[in-house]
Amino acid sequence: MLLHIPRILGAQELSQARRLLQRAAWVDGRSTSGEQAALAKNNEQLAEASEENRALQQLVLAGLERSPEFFAATLPKQISPPLANRYSGAHNTFGNHVDSAVRFLRNGAGRVRTDISCTLFLSSPEDYEGGELVVEDTFGKQRVKLAAGDAVVYPGTSVHRVEPVTRGARLACFFWVQSMVRSDEQRRLLYDMDLHLRQLRTRIGDEDPAVIGLTATYHNLLRQWIDL
Repeated sequence: MLLHIPRILGAQELSQARRLLQRAAWVDGRSTSGEQAALAKNNEQLAEASEENRALQQLVLAGLERSPEFFAATLPKQISPPLANRYSGAHNTFGNHVDSAVRFLRNGAGRVRTDISCTLFLSSPEDYEGGELVVEDTFGKQRVKLAAGDAVVYPGTSVHRVEPVTRGARLACFFWVQSMVRSDEQRRLLYDMDLHLRQLRTRIGDEDPAVIGLTATYHNLLRQWIDL
């Protein structure tokens, strides 16, 4: 499932994020890549140990925690600490690759199975040319370029790339989610059911027997599929 999730960060938070990135030190993006991905990667990345990176992580994680849409789509068990990247000038592209199955965290802090890949856009589309995230999977080839503050989530198994940036700079956060429900197909079914249940509650209320029954079915399916 590929899903656009709007407004993870608001205007004030985006301004704060951009101030952090303006004063930050950038390093070679290949420092956090697996062997295969490093061959295709040509971008810059915010230094993981930097004060700016830690502040940006707190900002992004707070935005994710506020988003019911993100929770419904990903059912997160663990989220890797968000990182930031920049595509501009000579460091402007990332060729076709698949993310590593496991993300090992800094300083022995554990590991995250990368069920879901996530990109949160920090630059407005008009600020740069090119830079589309291209994701290829069973849903076909999708080209993604979203408003600043919006995120896209998609299966970690997908082949994807970032097209060359030919003008300006593309700034984004990226991270991975280990879901409580490992199967992408099962997550999609649960997300669809949750989406329609929310619409029904708005129309007929929480106390309607059909809403109660479907809510029970949702949680019983989640109980059957969940991995805690």
